[in-house]
Amino acid sequence: MAEHGHGHHGHGGQMTPEQQRQMIEQEIRLARNLGQIKHKIVVMSGKGGVGKSTVAANIAETLQAMGYKTGILDADIHGPNIPKMLGIEMLEEEFNQYQFNIFKEIVEEEIVDSGLSEDEQRQIIEDRKKQYQHSIFPVTTPSGLKVMSMAFLIDSLDRPIIWRGPQKTGAIKQLISDAHWGELDFLVIDNPPGTGDEPLTVLQSIPEADLVLMVTTPNVVSQEDVLKCVKMVELMNIDKIGLIENMAYYICPHCNEKLHIFGEGNGKAFADEMEITYLGDLPIEESVSQSPNENATISVLDPDDEVSKRFKEIVEDIKKEFLE
Repeated sequence: MAEHGHGHHGHGGQMTPEQQRQMIEQEIRLARNLGQIKHKIVVMSGKGGVGKSTVAANIAETLQAMGYKTGILDADIHGPNIPKMLGIEMLEEEFNQYQFNIFKEIVEEEIVDSGLSEDEQRQIIEDRKKQYQHSIFPVTTPSGLKVMSMAFLIDSLDRPIIWRGPQKTGAIKQLISDAHWGELDFLVIDNPPGTGDEPLTVLQSIPEADLVLMVTTPNVVSQEDVLKCVKMVELMNIDKIGLIENMAYYICPHCNEKLHIFGEGNGKAFADEMEITYLGDLPIEESVSQSPNENATISVLDPDDEVSKRFKEIVEDIKKEFLE
């Protein structure tokens, strides 16, 4: 990736002709990439700690398991957790090698046993270098899910990314425009929490999202923050909004009683109040919180688990409410 944060504007706030050309080219790449993706789902939350990334990862894996070609974009600059949740341990050096290997496969497929002369083969290599010069190839998991994250572009998991707004929005825009997804049925975007520059950039870059999925918990603070998110999305003239209430209850392993340990949030009433679609609730389960330690989502580890079944139901409801 190109370096971020060295300014999108020249002196006095004016863009140079070269910067204008680069911006136009990026917009063209963005439109071309998104044009190959049938459906886009943006997952948001008003605050961190509500399980937004867990929901995004499980929905993506559920869609992939249902036979849809699916990708997930981790747009969280400061806490890119999606790779860990999916069992991908890959930092900058290994990711760069992965990029080279994918490009090598593309070229070799075209020239091996082709009967082309050395000059013709060299020309193909040069043509493909030019064709893919801005491309970032997402990492493919064993399930076939394609993954792109800021985590792949840093050299250490404990190194904080200390960037200002323009640097962060520039990086997100580049992740969206340059990730080479190919043809997908679904792209799930895990948005950073809140209503700041980063989630705004994602929504502006993907204006034709099929669904903005809000994740909340049965907690008045979480709900107040989600309400702000909903208002922001509505101000952008996006009306396809759904709500999931995560950590809604706990089923006692001894007596099977449903316990509302965070209080009864009544997500349905909250969604009705905001005039958005309620897509259901999810329980607290130890297997879900432990799944990253086993390098996979609960949907992959145990498709028959109660939470895995709920994700399948939620995906079916998404298809019915927003895509049919």
